[in-house]
Amino acid sequence: MVRGTGQGTSLTVRPKRWVVGITGASGAVYGVTLCRRLLEAGFQVHLVVSEAGWRVFKEELGWNAAKRTEALQAAFGEAVQDGTLVYHPLGDIGASIASGSFLCEGMAIVPCSMGSLAAIAAGASTNLLTRAADVMMKEGRPLLLVPRETPLNAIHLENMLKLARLGVRIIPAMPAFYHGPQTLDDLVGFLVGKVMDNMGIAHNLYNRWGE
Repeated sequence: MVRGTGQGTSLTVRPKRWVVGITGASGAVYGVTLCRRLLEAGFQVHLVVSEAGWRVFKEELGWNAAKRTEALQAAFGEAVQDGTLVYHPLGDIGASIASGSFLCEGMAIVPCSMGSLAAIAAGASTNLLTRAADVMMKEGRPLLLVPRETPLNAIHLENMLKLARLGVRIIPAMPAFYHGPQTLDDLVGFLVGKVMDNMGIAHNLYNRWGE
């Protein structure tokens, strides 16, 4: 939304929406849970998934990757119909999120494969996901990456260091245990909660130390 002042200047207000990318790293449940939590918090979510990400949906979550619209509807319900969750195909390089004029709070890639991370670090915008990430950096908007790989080689570490020096938030998928997790959902919630902390969004996904 742009409000004119009547004197040749304007105030730009970012809409309440986030871009979420999901790649082919293990941990698709992190990205899906983040989308659900953002929707519950009243944000519009613009989702882009890599081809490998769809493969992981099938392997880890049992989604029918051959029927993507139906899979998204099953996962996010009415949010797909009412436009609260907007899905962008990976090859749609002309999608709204590919432009710096598309206003949003920022972007999180959860989980982020080392291949996608390397492409972002190199400025190689070869698909909509990496282009949207590049847009966040060039526009000075928050970009959060949740890498999921182990062990890490020197190339992985160097790419993460390069992006961290550019202001990208690197939030490895490392669950903690000090909050007394009892279920797998508790561990997922901790990681998603750390991402939302870095987004500046209130949540109750885990018990904080000392509280």
